[in-house]
Amino acid sequence: MNPADFRAPEAGRIVRARGGYDAFLPAPLPPKLVYDDELVLALSRADAALSELSGLGRHLPNPHLLIAPYVRREAVLSSRIEGTMTTLRELLLEEVAEGAARRDPADVREVRNYVAALEHGVARLKTLPLSLRLLRELHARLMKGVRGEHATPGEFRRTQNWIGVPRSTIESAVYVPPPPEHMLEALQAWERFLQERGRVPDLVQCALLHQQFEAIHPFLDGNGRVGRLLITLFLIERARLSQPLLYLSAYIDRHRGEYYDGLQAVHTDGDWKRWIRFFLTGVEMIAQEAVAQAAQLMELRERWRERLADYPKAATRT
Repeated sequence: MNPADFRAPEAGRIVRARGGYDAFLPAPLPPKLVYDDELVLALSRADAALSELSGLGRHLPNPHLLIAPYVRREAVLSSRIEGTMTTLRELLLEEVAEGAARRDPADVREVRNYVAALEHGVARLKTLPLSLRLLRELHARLMKGVRGEHATPGEFRRTQNWIGVPRSTIESAVYVPPPPEHMLEALQAWERFLQERGRVPDLVQCALLHQQFEAIHPFLDGNGRVGRLLITLFLIERARLSQPLLYLSAYIDRHRGEYYDGLQAVHTDGDWKRWIRFFLTGVEMIAQEAVAQAAQLMELRERWRERLADYPKAATRT
């Protein structure tokens, strides 16, 4: 990580860790934002799409009919971003009979853990606010019995991690998050902003929280998955989603390079608007897709109901 690349003091600063290496300490949220026409339009479109999806979720005759496959699709895609290649078909087979998928059990277990973590988070919001405590609970479920179990499930890291190509070292890393002696300070500031309401629009706040969570990288492993769970749980807690129907992993997977470039541009150049526009576009696109898929599912359900209603009549005639 080259300290000279980090040119935006408003985004954070380079600190010298006790181990003698450089790391990035993000500035407390929120940043100063100028809502130009492009950003306002992106926010308006994302808000409208999300509201339509949330309203649909309230009127689904059986929301679990749609939620169950959505949760599993999200688990597969979110885990794929981290290199786990289980398919949705394999996950469903494994839920019917363990071992039926003929996939590496560790891969399947990671995806199933994601489903369990999300379901735990949604249920837990009824009794516990979204917080560092809840994120630790999610992490404990994500990492239980999988290859990253050595990464202290449910605990914030006490050693340094970094982001880079496979087999990179801390010296060759693209990004080094806050060292342990600064990390708790950053997390506490992050949680204070998480609990604020009415200071910035909900979707903008969600975008800022996700970006900075990834910047802090508080766990030794599993940060990406926890950060993506955070998005859905935040929107449910703020009553912007009536059901857990919005998952950005499909969008992130399609635009992976742009996603990582956007996160890094905040660190190096303080380019928050680029990141927020990317995030809002994802919310709009995925919400619209979810609405269309829900409509198709409801139409299919009605066709089968009509067929089943006509079945006794046809049977009587024969």
